[in-house]
Amino acid sequence: MHTLGKDLTIDLGSDQPGALGKAFDAIAKAGVNIDGYAEIGGTLHVLSGDSNATRRAVESAGFRITREDDVVVVNVPDRPGVAAGIFRQLGDANVNVGFSYVATGNRVVVGAANITKAAEIVARQAAIVN
Repeated sequence: MHTLGKDLTIDLGSDQPGALGKAFDAIAKAGVNIDGYAEIGGTLHVLSGDSNATRRAVESAGFRITREDDVVVVNVPDRPGVAAGIFRQLGDANVNVGFSYVATGNRVVVGAANITKAAEIVARQAAIVN
């Protein structure tokens, strides 16, 4: 089973202790649950059930949203080779993956240049492995 969601890319600013905590705290105080995230080098990707509320929360805390992307979110079993199959199929179909991370509940989040094609491939692959 797959769904489409929104990934917010957040610039945490200069690398300093507490920036990530401040962003998460702002989201929590807004009553928004984070379904998945990845942080690398001062850039935070967030998947939540309410991207608008998440946007308002982090912007009010002084952070800047640099992108908002449609993403495919797919439930996958926790076993060897599942991710390999998904990303091999995407590559074979010439779908460029811009980013990916794991979300709660054994879900994989995929941001791609062609999200429609990515969703079709991910759905097909998920049906095979589930």
